Amino acid sequence: MWKGRFTESTAAVVRDFTQSLDLDWVLAPWDIAGSIAHARMLGTIGILTPSEVGKIEDGLQRIRTEISEGILVPTLELEDVHMNIESRLIELLGPAGAKLHTGRSRNDQVATTMRLFLRDRLLGIAEGMERLLDGLLRLAEKHRRTTIAGYTHLQQAQPISMGHYWMAHFTVFSRDVSRLFFALDSLNECPLGAGALAGSTLPLDRFFTSSLLGFPEPTCNSLDTVSQRDYMVDYHSFAALFAVHCSRLAEDFVIYSSREFGWLLLPDAFCTGSSMMPQKKNPDVLELIRGKAGQTIGHLLDLLITLKALPMTYDRDLQEDKRGLHASLDTVDQILAVLPPLLSTVDVDTKRAVEGMEDGFALATDVAEHLVSKGVPFRDAHSMTGRLVKECLARGKGLFELSREEWKDLLPEAGEDLFPMLSLEMAVERRRTYGGTSPERVSEQIARGEALLRGLQERRSGYRRTVDAPSRR
Repeated sequence: MWKGRFTESTAAVVRDFTQSLDLDWVLAPWDIAGSIAHARMLGTIGILTPSEVGKIEDGLQRIRTEISEGILVPTLELEDVHMNIESRLIELLGPAGAKLHTGRSRNDQVATTMRLFLRDRLLGIAEGMERLLDGLLRLAEKHRRTTIAGYTHLQQAQPISMGHYWMAHFTVFSRDVSRLFFALDSLNECPLGAGALAGSTLPLDRFFTSSLLGFPEPTCNSLDTVSQRDYMVDYHSFAALFAVHCSRLAEDFVIYSSREFGWLLLPDAFCTGSSMMPQKKNPDVLELIRGKAGQTIGHLLDLLITLKALPMTYDRDLQEDKRGLHASLDTVDQILAVLPPLLSTVDVDTKRAVEGMEDGFALATDVAEHLVSKGVPFRDAHSMTGRLVKECLARGKGLFELSREEWKDLLPEAGEDLFPMLSLEMAVERRRTYGGTSPERVSEQIARGEALLRGLQERRSGYRRTVDAPSRR
């Protein structure tokens, strides 16, 4: 369709090298949607007659059916999904089909198709994120009063509520959702009508086309329209950080479910065994989530490196943007398919969770802060409590094993009112600062999380209504 000025046919090796059907045939439904909108717009400005518009729309709907039923098989000679669909339309309609590409380039056609496709996929991912967040809220409520050890440097630090732990991950993933909607917003302009790079001499009504496709407005600069892939970078940025956060959660689960820790109980249905060692219960799903995070980060870097030195405007390098995009989208979908149901069946061995803190050293900060309440400067209180721990280690005792006489001997500044505080549950209960780990504060976090989730659901539903409504016209 573009060979008019050429004197030789394209070499077979060039055809095979430049084709993109392995990347873009899956985009057919969105390409057809864009073409229908373009045809309707051409009808409103008088380029096409009402009869021609009707024939083109019927022809495209027929092609959509042929593709979905596997009747229409694409050919490499036509390079990509766009040319295969247009060729079939011309085959069906003759001259009327040949008029469809009026005022349009593959540059703005591809950009439109990709935005339509990605918008649908991101709305699907948003639903998956909602399921993930809802699962974390349920776990937080279930374990609001479950005490576990909190860690820094992977060393026991202070006792915390397991509900607080779940809400930490909820907070992390809620930021990811914000980045997901930022990516949705960044693609929410219609490229159709930008042409190859400079617009058109024809009176194209870009606002009409945008409205038909559920975009609030067209892109504002034709050069930028066909050359930029920032919206894809925004998606990949979301995906990479989301995968990192999933990987960190998976790492926690791998560690806490090991025999050495043993207080996080993984469901058998999400683990595998060993072909040699009968006793093994391997967290393969979690390990694969960790592994897939690296691939997702790589797709972000792949696109950034492709974009970093491209001259204005369109360059064929951009054809390769789809390879990493499809792979990343599939990976995110896979993670969101497996992680929420895994979370729904995770449990905690509450007895085992506190066994590691039976020496009481996790309450050292509580002791120091008790001294502060008695007027001791914190640095002095820190040093005094550190010497107390050192002496306990020398005697082979934990804080819980010291007698009242030993406490008075080793830390005479501590009052009798310290002893009721020397429990793991009380240590959690007393941490009532805003955002803290007390069950009271965790309940507040859950309430805020539920409100946030409702807001996300409403935002996604509103987005979907805007996207779907034009297609019913």
